[in-house]
Amino acid sequence: MELEEPAPLQKLAGRITVYSLPGCLHCFRTKAFLAKMGLPFVEVNVKENPEIHQHIINLTARLTVPQIFFNNIHVGGNNDFMSLSPEELTNIIELVRNNPVPPDAPPIPQPVKAEEKEPLEELKSKRDEYADLILQFKESGVIGNHWSCLKMQQNSFTGKKLVSWLMEFKHLEKDAAVEMAKDLTARKFLSSLSGKGFENSDALYRLVEHESAASLNTGATAEYDTFSASKHSEAMRDITLQLFSEHISPDGKFVDYKSMTKNPIFEKYCELATQLQRLNIEHLSREEKLAFFINVYNALVIHGTIKQGPPKNMWQRYKFFNAVSYIIGGEVFSLQDIENGVLRGNRKGIAQISKPFSKGDPRLKIALKEAEPLIHFALNCGVQSCPPIKTYSAEEIDKQLKISAAAFLDSSDGCQVDVSKKEVRLNQIFKWYKVDFGGTDEQLLSWLLEHLGDSPKKAAFKKLLDNGEIKIATLPYDWSTNSVA
Repeated sequence: MELEEPAPLQKLAGRITVYSLPGCLHCFRTKAFLAKMGLPFVEVNVKENPEIHQHIINLTARLTVPQIFFNNIHVGGNNDFMSLSPEELTNIIELVRNNPVPPDAPPIPQPVKAEEKEPLEELKSKRDEYADLILQFKESGVIGNHWSCLKMQQNSFTGKKLVSWLMEFKHLEKDAAVEMAKDLTARKFLSSLSGKGFENSDALYRLVEHESAASLNTGATAEYDTFSASKHSEAMRDITLQLFSEHISPDGKFVDYKSMTKNPIFEKYCELATQLQRLNIEHLSREEKLAFFINVYNALVIHGTIKQGPPKNMWQRYKFFNAVSYIIGGEVFSLQDIENGVLRGNRKGIAQISKPFSKGDPRLKIALKEAEPLIHFALNCGVQSCPPIKTYSAEEIDKQLKISAAAFLDSSDGCQVDVSKKEVRLNQIFKWYKVDFGGTDEQLLSWLLEHLGDSPKKAAFKKLLDNGEIKIATLPYDWSTNSVA
């Protein structure tokens, strides 16, 4: 896991430029290799510089990162860089050592003075007026275990007990106490075990934070009013990327998930995750649902890996994706629920014998009306080159998903075209979720042609399609983990 000590920095007349993203494994590997050789470089974060990124896309016809330039010479991505022969590598190093940056070299951002930088946008929210009340109720002794339908309901209480406690603790009349209990339910501090609204009866209720002991965002009260769901999920995803980048080996090959729990950033992340408990997601638009649930899914995968370790075999993977969950808006959502229930419009997933949400499931109203096939290239990226977008926004979600799909297909792990064999080799995602891409070979091939970026690969693929003879093969899927043992 350890690299050799970096060589002393060389003096270059020109410039090595690496266009990258935070948390990108292949970007780390490129930078580690350059550092090992003592080659100084300029790193450009494409997320922070969208105009420059678009220029690089236009210049290279490549959507993945990193993209590497030696002066005005485009080397390509990390795999291209590592594939250079010793002679080719020596030649391009000599180029930047002896030649200044030419006018047609790709752009880098202009330096900005500290006083000119705009302050980072903060997610502002105020503490809910009922937060202290809930914290006091948790200490009241009212919450306990109750039998219902031949099952012991942990951490539950009756409507009557809550009303009585409110009357005594808040000095309220009965009608006012009932109205307050209804308000607590509406604000998703409480949930009904029967699925009905609040009643002053023997019906059982539970604090939302106690809804599922297995969910990773329980154990604390969501004390703050929630803001935009989309902005909340973007913040969670950005924090996980920052956490990821601070615990990756210098060569970008391994991630130390265990040490992440000791990082103060992880505590901040957990605070954001807790607020999901009461987040209002019932009225999100299609675009907002896509951005929100993609970001939350990707963050939850990392959170689950931090807390439970990476799954190491098929059974552990099945258990991981069915058990790792968050409480969101008062309901439990596992990784499977998010992917197949919400984002795929309540379709069966791999090895599932039924749909994630039954007819009476309250989560069904959150599901997209139709499956969105592009989500398969945004969820938990694990391809050779990272898509250039790691966090998704509702405002640009469709454009961002198309870019991620094109980047995935541009990689050798996503799609390979072999003209000599009249064959296209595809990632197993297209086999597992074929129904999302039309369901037939013809519809799948048509979908691929539409979503491949302009490149020699697309031209070769179109040629095969025009000739009318094309075979579809499946690429091997790499399940290996990048976790430190």
